Amino acid sequence: MSSAEHSPSVPRFETLTVPKASDVLAAEVRERILSGEFGEGTALPPERQLVEQTGLSRATVREALRILEVERLVEIRPGRGGGAFVHRPGRDSLASTVRLVIRGQRIRLEALHETREAIEPACAALAARRRTAQALRDLEAAHAALVEAGEDIPRFLRANIQWHNAVARAGDNELLIGFLDALSESIRASTDLAPFTDVRVRRLTARAHERITDAIRSGDAEAAHRRMSRHVCGFARAAAEVDERELLDLPDGG
Repeated sequence: MSSAEHSPSVPRFETLTVPKASDVLAAEVRERILSGEFGEGTALPPERQLVEQTGLSRATVREALRILEVERLVEIRPGRGGGAFVHRPGRDSLASTVRLVIRGQRIRLEALHETREAIEPACAALAARRRTAQALRDLEAAHAALVEAGEDIPRFLRANIQWHNAVARAGDNELLIGFLDALSESIRASTDLAPFTDVRVRRLTARAHERITDAIRSGDAEAAHRRMSRHVCGFARAAAEVDERELLDLPDGG
């Protein structure tokens, strides 16, 4: 037996990746912001003090602050009285991030509709349970704008989105509000809605909104969920039919 067979195996190590100092600093500040230790508007120490406190170079500190600024966790204000100030993420940040993911990943329109069909009935049910007088006024105002739009299709479509977003806000769930905001805008931007926003479709849409609003107003979560599900599924089917007609180059109803 050879000596090689008697020798113990030599330990091996995987290649180690050492994080950049700027990433480490950004991660620490990010965690202290998200944990609530640094509240909204809190001024971070001036750059010179951060260099002294952390022992990092000025360039490293600046890079860390740039990372946090891009993430919209800090706001850099120039001039006297300026500096880096904490900006805690809100609903707009969530909606903006979701929209970027949808566009960047080129999420299929079908997948957007499927997601909307999954979450929007839940939004309506929550709205029925949690609606306030102000939430109902917002729903009614958005519905009135939709009805008053008449033949003005862009105005009709804007009012339609406002009504659906008002339903989500009435449910008072921050994640659902942000997701629905992003979904509504992304679906609108990805779909040619004009071909099926004729008088009949606009009337059906207005009627569906009235029935869902009635269920929300009366606190009937089950009816709100059921009616919203029927409404958004019908919308998705109408959009698919329009896309198919355009693909086949057929006239309406062909």
